Amino acid sequence: MSEIKDNFSNYIDNLQNEICSAMEEIDGSARFREDDWDRDGGGGGGGRTRVIEKGGVFEKGGVNISRVWGELPDPIKKHFDVDQGSFWAGGLSLVLHPKNPMVPTVHANYRYFELYDDESMTESTDGWFGGGADLTPYYLFEEDAKHFHKTLKSACDRHHPDYYPEFKKECDNYFYNSHRGEARGVGGLFFDYLRATEETSLDDWYEFTTDIGRAFVESYRPIAEQRKEMPYTPGQRYWQEIRRGRYVEFNLVHDRGTLFGLKTGGRIESILMSLPPEVRWDYDHHPEEGTDEAKLLDTLKNPREWIS
Repeated sequence: MSEIKDNFSNYIDNLQNEICSAMEEIDGSARFREDDWDRDGGGGGGGRTRVIEKGGVFEKGGVNISRVWGELPDPIKKHFDVDQGSFWAGGLSLVLHPKNPMVPTVHANYRYFELYDDESMTESTDGWFGGGADLTPYYLFEEDAKHFHKTLKSACDRHHPDYYPEFKKECDNYFYNSHRGEARGVGGLFFDYLRATEETSLDDWYEFTTDIGRAFVESYRPIAEQRKEMPYTPGQRYWQEIRRGRYVEFNLVHDRGTLFGLKTGGRIESILMSLPPEVRWDYDHHPEEGTDEAKLLDTLKNPREWIS
């Protein structure tokens, strides 16, 4: 497993560079600011946070990588019902919030976790992959949702025909604001705890997860390029900020990664990088029937199959 750990560590370095370069090309003016950090407290490791702000396309976004290790935090000990142990965790996480409400927000992450019995971390006892990607539009262009899903499905199908429908369903279930009765967006993929089985080795899951990560730029760039010059009104911008409030609600109420980071002393600036810069919470806000805004809400309340 340590070889997989090393390979994945190199992979997220390269993927961060690839995604940041592609997003800077889309933006056309802003560049990512880089912030290297070391993990506080017990254990070791750190990460490299890259943030883009106030750009031509991206109002705020981040593409972060981290590698941390040490004694298992108490929440993980409780989850796995163990008294002691160590861990190594590495991953890439990104969120991009465009300024133009015709361009959707996008999120993705790809991660690997290893467990060890002791502090020496010489032989792992368990390991698994997790991750996915999802799209959050403010105005629904069906061809965009179809392109996003088709690109991710093509990556899944290179490994197994059951992966896309399984992980698409997991995404619909996970990125759901149950207190609102609506999805966060039009979905994508979500998978977690991909462990070795008799049928699928950990190397297989490594190939799958890294393939999904490499598909990200292809899944999002054509959408952003096509929509970034579209005109919009102040009212459409207002609606975008209303919907961004729902995004914040999900991240702070339901998202496992955000909650885990806050409960285990994670780096706050990196954790809360995912939150948009300008948000509204108007009291009892409802769009008028028959509008594009109402069409979006109808779609979010009834998850769809985007690929026939």
